[in-house]
Amino acid sequence: MNLRPDPTFYPSPKLAMEGPVEKLAFTLMLSPDFSQPDGLAVVNVDPSSDDYCKIVHTVIMPEKGDEFHHFGWNACSSSLSPLTGHAFLERRYLIIPGIRSSRIYVVDVKEPLNAKIHKIIEPEEVFAKTGYSRPHTIHCGPEGIYVSTLGGGGPDGTDGPPGIFIMDCETFDIIGRYEIERGVQDKHYDFWWNLPRDYMVSSEWALPPQFENGLVPEDLLSNKYGHRIHFWNLRNRTNIQTIDLGENHQMALEIRPAHDPVKQHGFCGVVVDTTNLQGAVFTWWRNEDGSFEARKTITIDPQPADPDDLPDLLKGFSAVPPLVTDIDLSMDDRFLYVSCWGTGEMHQYDVSDPMNPKLAGKVEIGGIVKKTKHPNGKDFGYGPQMVEISRDGKRVYWTNSLYSTWDDQFYPGDRGAAMVKADVGEDGGLALDPKFWIDFPKGYRTHQIRLEGGDCSTDSFCYPSV
Repeated sequence: MNLRPDPTFYPSPKLAMEGPVEKLAFTLMLSPDFSQPDGLAVVNVDPSSDDYCKIVHTVIMPEKGDEFHHFGWNACSSSLSPLTGHAFLERRYLIIPGIRSSRIYVVDVKEPLNAKIHKIIEPEEVFAKTGYSRPHTIHCGPEGIYVSTLGGGGPDGTDGPPGIFIMDCETFDIIGRYEIERGVQDKHYDFWWNLPRDYMVSSEWALPPQFENGLVPEDLLSNKYGHRIHFWNLRNRTNIQTIDLGENHQMALEIRPAHDPVKQHGFCGVVVDTTNLQGAVFTWWRNEDGSFEARKTITIDPQPADPDDLPDLLKGFSAVPPLVTDIDLSMDDRFLYVSCWGTGEMHQYDVSDPMNPKLAGKVEIGGIVKKTKHPNGKDFGYGPQMVEISRDGKRVYWTNSLYSTWDDQFYPGDRGAAMVKADVGEDGGLALDPKFWIDFPKGYRTHQIRLEGGDCSTDSFCYPSV
């Protein structure tokens, strides 16, 4: 343990933006056919280095079939909360859950080029202590590590609803379930919070039978996927309000609150509107009386396409839906990045006015029909997916795989792993870096990215920006 706070912990978003530029990125690699163990790639992102754009170290796991998806830090800027007893932790460990195996790996990255497994938490411990399965999103809170799950108990994960559990941030022991009163919440996906305001927001994707073996068209067309967001009293651990975005707004995924805790609004991405195939982003906000509201503020239209160019799942629609599968908010709360995995586009919106977003930039790469190549001439396989933003907001990184079985439905055949970077203009705008391209080992796909020292979907802050 440190004798002073970790220098990568920042009181405010503005101070985080002024911190050192990242030189390394940590990227998850998954084996879609389970023929190889999944792994963590340490990628050099320092343009002044001879190893720029190279994988400089890998940690390959001992088991197969984990399906790495999302991951996060053991500790972050939330440790500086005045409520915490853990201000002297280090941002040292990455917590990596296997979404399919329910196994959790704790990887020590204090020496990134010698990163190694520190602890393995077997699925039986997760089941026994929480009654949950399919761990998904990791957030470091002031008093522990919060882990969202996509499944309840039982072999198919439908014995009871999924939820959140908490791990000790020093021993990594599982402590237990988060929820005291969950109300109507019966599905789960993402979650995040405003720590000083003492509330949390969570979202919904699906139950395991609706995603593990691929998208279930009948359930989608019957609007049986998640379409609600839930608001919680963070310390009381109770659901205080639920907002239904409309059953046609299927798969409410990423939750991105404003980073500055003074601001009481945020965004939620919706994969598809079943009435028109649009993708959407909702802005949610808190009223003076403590109640919450949400309104659709971004819509992205589908693109007409010849059925012969479409996978079987989409032939009957004669169109490519954008499929909004990830969103991320810059540290200054100015730009929202929206991954359109289906059409092969990364959108950048100016959300300085969160109720009136304006498209500020766009990059085309990949896509079900367009198949736009990278500026270096290489095929980008699928479409823009997990997106991560540098703390200073000048660089945006993303990968291309969504989830193994869904990849195969929307993009049949193995398309290869990819990680790219776009540079951001002073007043917005995006341009792909023609020199930035990461080659990953054969047989792997790539998912979430974490940046050395923290990033825009990791850290939560306890003090306002000045």
